[in-house]
Amino acid sequence: MNFRNISAWAIRNPVAPIVLFIALTLAGILSFMRMDVNNQPDVSFPVAQITVTQPGAAPTEMETQVTQRIEAAVRGISGVDELSSFVSEGVSTTTVQFSIGIPVDRGVTDVREAVSRIRSDLPEGILEPQVTRLDIDGGPIAYFSVEAVDMSLEELSWFVDNTVAKRLLAIPGMAQVRRGGGVSREIRVILDPVRMQAQGITAAQINAQLRQVNLNAGGGRAEIAGSEQSVRVLGNAQDARSLGSKLISVGLGRTVKLSDIAEVKDLYAEQRSLSKMDGRQVLSFGLSKAKGYSDLKVYDQAMAEIAKLQKENPKLHFTELYTSVEYVRAQYHSAIDAMIEGAVLAVLVVFLFLRDWRATFISALAIPLSAIPAFWLMDLMGFTLNGISMLALSLVAGVLVDDAIVEIENIVRHMRMGKTAYQASIDAADEIGLAVLATTMAIVAVFLPVGLMPGISGQFFKNFGLTIVAAVLLSLAVARLITPMVAAYFLKAHGHAPHGENRLMRGYMRLLAWSLRHRWWTVVAGGVAFVATIILFATLPFSFQPTINTNYSQVRIQMAPGSTLAQTVRVSDEATAVLKAAPDVTAAFSDISIGSADIYVTLDPKRKRTSIEFERALAPKLNAIPDARVTFQSQSGGLGRDITIMLTGDDPAKLNATALQVVAQMRGIPELRSPRIDGDLQRPEITIKPRFDLAADLGVTTAALSQTIRIATLGDIDQNVAKFSLADRQIPIRVAIDENARRSLSTIENLPVPTTAGGSVPLKVVAEIGFGAGPSQLRRYNQTRRIALGADLAPGAEAGVANPKIDALPALANLPAGIQKVPFGDSKWQAELVQNFIVAVVSGTLLVFAVLVLLYKRVMPPFVNMGSLLLAPLGGALALHLTGYAISMPVMIGLLMLLGIVAKNSILLVDFALEEMSKGVPRGQAILDAGHKRAQPIVMTTVAMVAGMVPIAFSLGGDGSFRAPMGITVIGGLIVSTMLTLVIVPATFSLAVEFEQWLGPMLGRRLTNNEPRDGRPASLPAE
Repeated sequence: MNFRNISAWAIRNPVAPIVLFIALTLAGILSFMRMDVNNQPDVSFPVAQITVTQPGAAPTEMETQVTQRIEAAVRGISGVDELSSFVSEGVSTTTVQFSIGIPVDRGVTDVREAVSRIRSDLPEGILEPQVTRLDIDGGPIAYFSVEAVDMSLEELSWFVDNTVAKRLLAIPGMAQVRRGGGVSREIRVILDPVRMQAQGITAAQINAQLRQVNLNAGGGRAEIAGSEQSVRVLGNAQDARSLGSKLISVGLGRTVKLSDIAEVKDLYAEQRSLSKMDGRQVLSFGLSKAKGYSDLKVYDQAMAEIAKLQKENPKLHFTELYTSVEYVRAQYHSAIDAMIEGAVLAVLVVFLFLRDWRATFISALAIPLSAIPAFWLMDLMGFTLNGISMLALSLVAGVLVDDAIVEIENIVRHMRMGKTAYQASIDAADEIGLAVLATTMAIVAVFLPVGLMPGISGQFFKNFGLTIVAAVLLSLAVARLITPMVAAYFLKAHGHAPHGENRLMRGYMRLLAWSLRHRWWTVVAGGVAFVATIILFATLPFSFQPTINTNYSQVRIQMAPGSTLAQTVRVSDEATAVLKAAPDVTAAFSDISIGSADIYVTLDPKRKRTSIEFERALAPKLNAIPDARVTFQSQSGGLGRDITIMLTGDDPAKLNATALQVVAQMRGIPELRSPRIDGDLQRPEITIKPRFDLAADLGVTTAALSQTIRIATLGDIDQNVAKFSLADRQIPIRVAIDENARRSLSTIENLPVPTTAGGSVPLKVVAEIGFGAGPSQLRRYNQTRRIALGADLAPGAEAGVANPKIDALPALANLPAGIQKVPFGDSKWQAELVQNFIVAVVSGTLLVFAVLVLLYKRVMPPFVNMGSLLLAPLGGALALHLTGYAISMPVMIGLLMLLGIVAKNSILLVDFALEEMSKGVPRGQAILDAGHKRAQPIVMTTVAMVAGMVPIAFSLGGDGSFRAPMGITVIGGLIVSTMLTLVIVPATFSLAVEFEQWLGPMLGRRLTNNEPRDGRPASLPAE
């Protein structure tokens, strides 16, 4: 048994293929039920993040004392691909990205060991460095508010931190529960600067004594009265009042009560963030899921757990403020619906052509038998039901029935020749077997390199390419094993009947005969079509990916450095009022911290504008809000702007000057709005410069100055403060001056600073105090300083039009020595994707050629098939021009599918012509027969494919922003390329065969030894 007659084997032994596909279908159903549903594929980025916190430290000091040392420590780790750091006030975050394929656990362990080796080189005042694996998948999937009538704000905050967070984090796949707003309980020791100065004691000394005094500790072990006892030392105060009664040593043998120099209160920490819903303050919490888990599953389980908490605590009220999961759910259901609708339309096309419900049923059977087992193969490969894999299945909904259509149409043709259904199934399946194999392998050859693309883009497209490969291979198995077998036992023969004879076929045959008489004119027409394709694509704009239309939007607010929480709240309220005035907005939730805020906007699903049109319309109003930068979060990634440019260099002054030049020139590009340097504003500072002569005489060190001022104004870091023990937790005892006292410069000037003699002196005696400014944030890339430039796109503008103009700016085209532009955000992914895509297309084309050479055992006919690929994109380009879409990633995916379909159509023609010629039929007659016998299955498969694409192109359900350009490209390309293929390929094939007949013998005479090939051994000389 070989592949050509495997169908005959299946017809004679029907039980085996039936059992096989029942098992595959059951496996597919089980896999489908347990597969995760996500918005995007689970992409494995091996990334570790190092976070170092030093409260109150300026970005400049954090960069030199912390960030640079950490970067130097981890740079030498094997497999590190990129280092990027972000430094703001008091926080240094370094992200270490490893090469794809490096185990992330090993990478995190190596990073943790490298950081631990340099821990002693880092400043004393830092919190312990945190090395974590980035497991959080994107931003929060939902925000909730919680209200209670029987709890204070502090009690409700603790309830969220303790009870709600514990219950939700127990859900598999829940990565983080982050509270927004609310307060954290603290014992506040509010120092009186005047009394401290009178007693000659500093904030650092008070904090150190409380750490030594207010604690419960182990005291060893004793044996009294014949039994063993453990010894405990109980020094923890019972409440704030008893803590205030503790005695504090002030030197020279004197002590004072803590309450004599400070006010001790059981309060809460200074509020530095809050949440508001439609202008009303709420306590909120956000949910983030881990990588590798389903958006829907995690969200649904969280909702069920929150419902349980609501039932257990009837005086609590939870309200959902925002979620992105409903968009994922809608897209999932839309993709399933599009696949089903496309399959139904494809089946209707079969019925319209064959007018036989039995043949239609057999063709329709191929779709579930191919699609459902594909879920099992997807599950084996670790894929999820995400936008990319569902897009692949939607795309092949029409393709899955193609092989079955070719098989069943050929069987029906043989039956109409007077054969029984059984004999027609055997003869037809054997006749067309290799052609069906070749057409399927053409699609596999196109998409297999896409599924094997390297890099980050390959992580995404693996889901797409391999899903299509799995589905079409299963459709091949159905067409070869199931379709002929069912046809043999289910179809009914009706004797001799005409097949494919109608007015359209007669017209096509006349056109085909004309093209064979005027072969060169036909080839020239193909060349004109190719030139037109180049022109049409050259005049289309280019965008990395189309903007999606979601039911939510996000606004980012950046205040001037030094802004207070109250000022940030005022701007946030003003922005919320602008948003709420728009009829498209149903809710606006604000997550506010000092100096920045995010507003999550929920849009009306029945609105008339897309989310991008809404954002572009409101952007000028938000930009007009004074004292802040208020912009919409871009879908393009990067730093939240549509266009992001990253410059790097070792010389900060030269780097900044170059960035200013680039920004000034970007303002002249009409496609851009509000170009500027990200984080370019200077933060106000109070500078303290020690008087080293006096400081040395009094024994005051710079470190003592820093520690004293930091503890007095902020309190000590959490790991160094005293703790107050409760039954269920410990809360910090924060030693600091009153928040209102920090508003007076004289208070800071008179803060007592310890001397080596045991006394203290006012700060202004040993230091000069003044005002200054410094950077609010710093960025670094691969151990060099970097600056980010951002801009928004004007309404209707495309990034593909703006980016070449930006690259052509004199300041960017002629960068100074030591300054370079590095790929970042979408531009980085775009460059990698385009490169990998070109390699995949070339590889796919060569694989198709290899398949055809193996099938035909000839060289010239495959060149005809390869030439037909040049006809594929023309219709797609026309359709894009008519609908106004730009070239983007889904368009490129559609063009790939077109390559496979066009190759498939040309193979059906060429294969039949070669079969006829091998039987001795003249070349011209063989080509005419191929056109007559193969035109109907080609048109049927094309119309079925177009019908399957209609739900994708029109996107009647869900957001079709990504799918529609692809569907339109495929529909336009299929219609035009099929018409061109049916006329141009036969004429080109005729020329190719004629050329081969002339070239083959000539090369044979010159390049071979011309020995006989009949297999007889050469005669041997006599012994």
